[in-house]
Amino acid sequence: MENVEEPSSLRITPTVRALSSALKGTRETVSHSSRQNGDRLFPDPEKLWFKESSAKNLRNRDFLSPTTILNTLYADGQVPPAVMSRVLSLRGSGVLPVASGEVMGEGLRVRVDRAAAFRAVLAGGATEYLKPSSKKQGCVVLNCPALHPKPNTPAPDALTLGQLRTVLVADHMGALLRRQGFAVFFCPTVPEDSDIIAFLRALGIDWPTAPANWTNEEREEKIQEALENSPYRERETERGRRTSGGGVRKAEEGEKEGVLRVNLKRVFLEEGLQGYDPSLGTCTVHRDSVSHLAQLDLATADSIVTALHVTSCQDEFRQQQIAMLWRASGATHTQRHLVCGPVKTPGSHLTAAQYLQLRRGQMKEASEMKYGDQVEGQTWDDIIRVMTSATVRFELLSTVHTIPNVFKGGVSTKGPRGGVFVMYNCARLHTLFDSYERGVEKGLYPEIPEGSQLDFSALKEEGEWLLLFNYLIPFSELLDQSGQALESEGGGARVSIKTEQICKFLVSLSKDFSSYYNRVHVLGEPLPHLFNQMFCRLCLLRALRELYHSALDTLTLPPIRQL
Repeated sequence: MENVEEPSSLRITPTVRALSSALKGTRETVSHSSRQNGDRLFPDPEKLWFKESSAKNLRNRDFLSPTTILNTLYADGQVPPAVMSRVLSLRGSGVLPVASGEVMGEGLRVRVDRAAAFRAVLAGGATEYLKPSSKKQGCVVLNCPALHPKPNTPAPDALTLGQLRTVLVADHMGALLRRQGFAVFFCPTVPEDSDIIAFLRALGIDWPTAPANWTNEEREEKIQEALENSPYRERETERGRRTSGGGVRKAEEGEKEGVLRVNLKRVFLEEGLQGYDPSLGTCTVHRDSVSHLAQLDLATADSIVTALHVTSCQDEFRQQQIAMLWRASGATHTQRHLVCGPVKTPGSHLTAAQYLQLRRGQMKEASEMKYGDQVEGQTWDDIIRVMTSATVRFELLSTVHTIPNVFKGGVSTKGPRGGVFVMYNCARLHTLFDSYERGVEKGLYPEIPEGSQLDFSALKEEGEWLLLFNYLIPFSELLDQSGQALESEGGGARVSIKTEQICKFLVSLSKDFSSYYNRVHVLGEPLPHLFNQMFCRLCLLRALRELYHSALDTLTLPPIRQL
């Protein structure tokens, strides 16, 4: 008896790989001229096909292998019948079903069997599409230097917007990595009664705390002792060996008896660590550095971890010093640095506290203009808090983390496309289903039947396929990316993770959903012959509502049911 393989969820990447394999075939299918010319290279298999995403192109194709690729692979760009047959009969784990394919002026275009794809995704509730495609193992410590005491716990009024950006990135990364299966811890631990904790909670950030009288002195003493006994400690006899002129430097020239100094350059050179600043030299060990290392030691106790230091570009050099001091103390954990560009507010200078207050005031004013006297009480306080948090997150996280984030102090450059727009469209889905449930209670509509009982060929609107193909199907692969980047070998100390993608995904989703929702009347007349299409649309939008929830959860934003 043959083993029956459980059908896997449809995915974009396996489909592109399968299409590439079908297109390449054997070397015999490649043009004679291509084989004779040793300078011509076969294209990268991952670049043989392109997934379409625009509404215009999706009207007639879902994947395209351009004419330039076909000309490289085949004589005169003519696709052999055997190759076309392989493309049209494509099968495999996670591969989207192919309905048709043809060679046109732009290349070989393939169209997916859309009814089959809708059925495969929606009939089971789409739950497999709302989480990473695979579970990972490991432990990650997200270290945020902006929150370490220097020597006192930072206050919101002293926190810069650039530092706030690093905290939000760390919070977002923590949610993403936990979703993938990593055990995630945050560093440092902050006093529970501090102003900074109240500030973070107002943004919906759940940062680890400790009682106000808690101390980490025992670990600090341990770190101090480890550095004093480190092989990289600079001894008194080494301090004055050379100057730039080859002379001997005397102890009186700025050196003090008993000062602990560590040669950081020796650490990364002798241990073969890549990507550290070559100007790192000998570092004097101060108390705040020891405190920082003791916090890292606490967060990594009894575990082999990857420490991800999420820091601003202004603090990167200092954090590299801390990283090498930690290494010099005997820590062997993998360390990576996620460095964020500055936040610029031309014409004004806002602290993080002032910025949050400004955005909260704007959210309250906008709500009062729309709803008047209704805007009062705990419910509205909670709504305004979440909307403020959404505005701040989308404003500071929608830009690639490595580049500067520039916006005016009083007006968001993201305009209606930011957090408010996303939250509003999520709320529209809740309103839709509330209306449907009321219709069920009144006897206008029956309950949505099982997906296996529906004919999904009724979903013919181009906006419906766009929502499935561009958002529901690719989402799990989007969730996979941060873990893959973190685990990649080589590349030096810095790691570049696409921390902006979830925000951009949600904004793009909201634009396309809003366009569809404004055009299509989902809850139609309560007539039996219209129910199948209505139910299919409700299945799609129910999955879309859960997609919003899943994506917002990675930003630690709860959905708002009504706006």
